[in-house]
Amino acid sequence: MKGKLFLIPSTIGDTQVDRVIPVYIKELIKDIRIFIVENERSVRRMLIKLGISTPIDEIQFLILNKHTPHNNIPGFLSSIQNENIGLMSEAGVPAVADPGSVIVDMAHKKGIRVIPLVGPSSILLAMMASGLNGQNFAFNGYLAIKHQERIRQIKNLEQRSESENQSQIFIEAPYRNNQLLKDIINNCSAVTQLCIASEITTDKEFINTKSIEEWRTKIPDLHKKPVIYILHKKNR
Repeated sequence: MKGKLFLIPSTIGDTQVDRVIPVYIKELIKDIRIFIVENERSVRRMLIKLGISTPIDEIQFLILNKHTPHNNIPGFLSSIQNENIGLMSEAGVPAVADPGSVIVDMAHKKGIRVIPLVGPSSILLAMMASGLNGQNFAFNGYLAIKHQERIRQIKNLEQRSESENQSQIFIEAPYRNNQLLKDIINNCSAVTQLCIASEITTDKEFINTKSIEEWRTKIPDLHKKPVIYILHKKNR
């Protein structure tokens, strides 16, 4: 019988497993022995927290990240003819803002059943808590590293949010957060709304939506913190 591809969530940050991962997931994944992962070390810790029954040393980890040779990827699902395979991200849900989507696409093309399991998504949790337009939003991933290109993108996202009434979601590498926030504040309209959602689901969680004008009065320090940004200029 052909195996299935399970999309297994991980905690976001140092969060208790029982707080964000449903109990039934432990039963579903207890016998999986092959995992496609972005970061082996973090997934090993996560599996121990989940109480997986298979000894960690008997589990095979297939690494999928930006350094993985493309020639290796087609073979990742070869064992699925005989057993289930798990796909896990370093944090949150796999295949969303995560390289795992290439595996899911490959599974569909091979006629393999894909089973998404419930878990925390920082993108959706931020959108839920933002108070911005949850009926129409877009995730834009990372913005450009080069300064002038990043500013151009910020202005384009602001314009799109107004013309399409669409909340614009994006992220940044934690060590570049403060520079990105500075660029947003310096280049967006004073009335544009910005949600900053940091360290979601952890004890240090911070989520707040204010106008750019309001953020200018007290700029938070976001250095080395995982942050979701949501920008929306409402059409008055």
